[in-house]
Amino acid sequence: MAIDILKDLNTEKLREVFLKYTGKAFEMLPKLENPSILDIGCGSGTPTIELAKLSDGEITGIDIDQAALDRFKLKIEKEDLSSRIKIFNLSIYNTDFSAESFNLIWDEGVLHILNIKKSLVECNRILKPNGFLVVGEVIKWISNNLKIFPKYGFNLIDKFFLPEECWWREYYLPMEIKIKDLRYKFKKSKELEKLKPYESEISMVKKNPKEFDAAFYIFQKVN
Repeated sequence: MAIDILKDLNTEKLREVFLKYTGKAFEMLPKLENPSILDIGCGSGTPTIELAKLSDGEITGIDIDQAALDRFKLKIEKEDLSSRIKIFNLSIYNTDFSAESFNLIWDEGVLHILNIKKSLVECNRILKPNGFLVVGEVIKWISNNLKIFPKYGFNLIDKFFLPEECWWREYYLPMEIKIKDLRYKFKKSKELEKLKPYESEISMVKKNPKEFDAAFYIFQKVN
């Protein structure tokens, strides 16, 4: 039988441990009736599907990784959410959405790899008046960029910090254990080469877990 080592690793399943923090951030928002939500950099949709379950609204996911979107599409069909979740291969820099289209824009770990100024310009354009922007990012990055948000029409109204070193304890350590098991199980397989990027990531986080401490920041559009 053919081996698919990445399917066995199943990082998407490991990632689900953080959905409790997605839920906590969403609960900190005022009650939104039938909200229109945009998830930027949705990837294969783990938080996006959770947002659909947490809200009674319509969710739009955008990403430029078509392979991830293809996996997301299968999840949408499996969860019977095709009527509430739409996905597009788009960049936040130029979405083509109409102005003031969304009540809520959601980011989990994406803005830090983008041009924040270009991203915030578009977020402001497509967010409805008094709408919300929820940003889940590494504390170090967002602390360095916090002063930028008001310049683009976003005021910080609330925040919460994830437990210290939770990225290591809840995600990378279980991944490390799983990889060790896979290496033992498939000792001679060439598929093991595909694990190396994940092992490099683990090594990076393991050296200084506090560097990856994260938080959710809730902003509201003011102009």
